[in-house]
Amino acid sequence: MARSRYHVCVEEQEKAKLDLPFVGIRSFGKYPVCSDLDKLDADVAIVGMPYEATQYRPGAKMGPEGLRNASMLYSFGLNGVYDQVNDEMILTPPTRIVDCGDVDMVHGDLVQCFENIEAMVSKIVAQGAVPIGLGGDHAVSIPFGYGLEKAGPFNVVQVDAHLDWCDHRSGQRFGNGSPMRRLAEMDHVDKMWQIGIRGIGSSRKHDFEDARNYGSQIVSPEDMRSMGGVEALIEQFPKNERYYITFDIDGLDITYASGTGTPSPGGLTYDEVRKLFVGLAERGDVIGMDLVEVAPCYDPNGATAMVGARLIMDLLGAMLKKKEKLGLLKGQMK
Repeated sequence: MARSRYHVCVEEQEKAKLDLPFVGIRSFGKYPVCSDLDKLDADVAIVGMPYEATQYRPGAKMGPEGLRNASMLYSFGLNGVYDQVNDEMILTPPTRIVDCGDVDMVHGDLVQCFENIEAMVSKIVAQGAVPIGLGGDHAVSIPFGYGLEKAGPFNVVQVDAHLDWCDHRSGQRFGNGSPMRRLAEMDHVDKMWQIGIRGIGSSRKHDFEDARNYGSQIVSPEDMRSMGGVEALIEQFPKNERYYITFDIDGLDITYASGTGTPSPGGLTYDEVRKLFVGLAERGDVIGMDLVEVAPCYDPNGATAMVGARLIMDLLGAMLKKKEKLGLLKGQMK
């Protein structure tokens, strides 16, 4: 019987470990795990912050797990991926990305949870890595911001449907409606941009007035598009300064991000946020980033988490390629 033209003789092929997305440990992007921060030696450290005390729909505490699971889609080829837009390989060795697991949470104890987040982020910064936080509700940006103190001074770029400038709710100053006001109170925070703002009910008129009096630039999706799009917005960011990005997934339009506690219509597109992140990485020095409010329980097809994980990968690709070209990766300096 004649052999089929499609037959492949396995014995004649070089076998390789495929490490497909459905096998192995669910670290972010299937990057190596570092459970001992004293031994951290990386350019980027992923850290989960599964804290939640939301005011409406719960579920954000499962965000880190959801984002890690979604990131499996982008885990092919740990030796890097081809960026067809710029015709170059990104996330290649000697780039070092590790997943440091989750901050320990003590249920019902905001103080211990926040102290643990701040301490872990501060330790990552001290070890010379860029922390990338997976939330959790947006309140985690408060201790995350404090943990970045030694990386400052820096500017803050928020992508969000909501202003999050509430001072307190019945005396509670550390809720997920207050992170931007708390960040503005930190001595190591300089300028601030709040992009994608359009949600109703989370902040009052005086909150907007307070934010503007601080100097924050508040930009709705309509504002951004009327000024000439994301490219024109990027031109507003000073060059060669430090930036911390805090990204509430509801900054995206509800068609991209329904899997969150407060999805909102009229938001940004994936391409707009990607261009914003890449532009920031190229224009300045991104010293930290968090992505918050992914709630997998409202994300049955995983699309929200997939978009979130992809945007993290887009940012990492841009910021680490820049460092590679400048010879600033840890592996290049040894």
